[in-house]
Amino acid sequence: MEVDIHTLDFESANLAEGLKNMTDEELNALPFGVILIGADGKVQKYSKREAEQSGYGVNRTPKGLNFFAELAPCMDTSQFRGQIDKAAAAGKVDIELGHTGDFSDRSRNFKVRIISAEDGGFWHLHNRGMA
Repeated sequence: MEVDIHTLDFESANLAEGLKNMTDEELNALPFGVILIGADGKVQKYSKREAEQSGYGVNRTPKGLNFFAELAPCMDTSQFRGQIDKAAAAGKVDIELGHTGDFSDRSRNFKVRIISAEDGGFWHLHNRGMA
């Protein structure tokens, strides 16, 4: 089934299908941050929106870094990563979690949606407009 990438939003049921067909420019234009983490745990894609909104900075690239060990060790907890691992063990992942803390604002609350990617990794989506 063809997915119209122009109608996708953070809550779309077919979001993972749409994301996999987007160019980097289209991912960058989404109103929420997008990170693609490979099955090996390394960052494969990191949208400019995520870099801007998180405070990580657009002049740096985390591509190739281990997401939980090197980029976001604050998310490597039983409360956060444990829920992802539990969902993955049960099958396909599509969960939404709350998180507090960003590079630029340690007290910022935002929504995180984690969806299974085709290669065994995950789409990690950060919506700071819907905390």
